[in-house]
Amino acid sequence: MIRIAGVDLPENKKIEFALQSIYGVGPKIAGQILQEANVDPNKRSHQLNNDEINRIQRGLDRYPVEGDLRRTINDHIERLKRIRAYRGIRHMQKLPVRGQRTRTNSRNARGGVRRRTVGALSKEMAQKLEESAGK
Repeated sequence: MIRIAGVDLPENKKIEFALQSIYGVGPKIAGQILQEANVDPNKRSHQLNNDEINRIQRGLDRYPVEGDLRRTINDHIERLKRIRAYRGIRHMQKLPVRGQRTRTNSRNARGGVRRRTVGALSKEMAQKLEESAGK
């Protein structure tokens, strides 16, 4: 099993897609790294030799990935919270940050399972609820 940037890469995937399992590496960066390292993107990750793995590792060192990238993103969010920016306040309240509506949707952010939407009830259902609440 190949370990690059602290992540075990899947063995049976093509290396172009296996690199994308590293946080911060998408299709574009994976393609650039393989092109600069002169590695065939159609090779499976278990077919790589040590020299190719080292070249890929050197190519990845130029990009912020995994722990460094996560730390940078968390630092940015903490800064927004500290200066009380609108986006920081939305992060603190665990609401959507990028302008999405919350009247409907945003079930994950607002708590989808425990929150019950109560619409118009029939008279019979309203009476049952009142009776159960009164007991």
